[in-house]
Amino acid sequence: MQTFDCPKCGAPVSYEPGVPGSTTRCAYCNSQLAVPDHLRGQPARVIGQFEVHVGPQVSSGATKWIWFLVLVPIVIVVIILAGVFGALVPALRSAGNIKANNPGNTSNESYGSRSREKPSGVAEVTLQFGTEGIGPGMFTDARSVAVDGAGRIYVGEYSGGRVQVFDSSGKFITQWMVDPKMPLRGLAADRKGTVYVVQSGTISRYEGETGKSLGQISYAEGWGFDDVVATPDGGLICSWYKNRDDIVRFNSQGQAVRTIRAAISTASGDSELDTRVAMDGLGNIYALGTFSNAVFKFGPDGKFLNRFGGRGDKPGQFTAPRAMAVDGKGRVYVSDFKGIQVFDADGRYLNVFKPNGQASGMIFNDKDELFVAARTKVIRFSLSQ
Repeated sequence: MQTFDCPKCGAPVSYEPGVPGSTTRCAYCNSQLAVPDHLRGQPARVIGQFEVHVGPQVSSGATKWIWFLVLVPIVIVVIILAGVFGALVPALRSAGNIKANNPGNTSNESYGSRSREKPSGVAEVTLQFGTEGIGPGMFTDARSVAVDGAGRIYVGEYSGGRVQVFDSSGKFITQWMVDPKMPLRGLAADRKGTVYVVQSGTISRYEGETGKSLGQISYAEGWGFDDVVATPDGGLICSWYKNRDDIVRFNSQGQAVRTIRAAISTASGDSELDTRVAMDGLGNIYALGTFSNAVFKFGPDGKFLNRFGGRGDKPGQFTAPRAMAVDGKGRVYVSDFKGIQVFDADGRYLNVFKPNGQASGMIFNDKDELFVAARTKVIRFSLSQ
């Protein structure tokens, strides 16, 4: 036996000379060592892990088979992943396109003060003005809107008694006050610029540009009015309730010329406490019963013609309807939680669009543009044909 010094720790290590390629282990540092080979002039050295050979040497042919067996599964996995990824990419792109093209995806959209947005294929926003506040051109609870023959826009707030006046482009002109203690339930304007305001069950007249009081509309049955809309000939259609849901028509001289007594309750069998009214170009009268969740159509002579709507979440049904208007083609627009639903003159459901706010008041102008009072703003829509 001979010894040599461990090249790592210097401790003496015993080995059997004359055996080429033999190894040993240092008893002190536990290092694997190659013993000195004096014939080849190689000193003792520490063997790294990569130099340790386990088992017999593998031939080059066997090595090729090993590489083959290792690489084939890898190639198969890569092919499978490529196929799956290739199928997912079109699906992901399609999903992205659906989201981008979805007209109902408007929860984070905002309209500019003079924007032109398309909430759906039914209507296009051509004007928007107002924001939340109490200053000129700002609103806290705008629920009524009216337009006169000169294009001036009148906006009434439900509480506080403020009526603001704007030009046809939405520029603030002036404001005037009505009774600040009572809710403003209805607002209308005729072609001459006279504004009609419903408060405390009565209809008061004002000069639209200045707010000068022009007196009240007298009615033999007394107070009880709840809504008003101006007719093309300068008259008025009004809803009236005092233990009975009537619809009253006034001519241009302010005289009551027709009364449809118990209009909704006769047609439905149920009493109606809140009625919104509208009129088309042929003189047909529409009454929206917000408690009945339905629209009732009457002819110019007051004869009941049709009923449509009903409570529910399906298209053409209502959940808490708020306002109604009729366009130049006789289509009926009704706002509720789903948006503004559109019907033809016979009550067949056509479509719905979102006004980007709660549509609490609606009216059409002479150009067949729809104006919507949406609490803190006013929006004008141009409608598709």
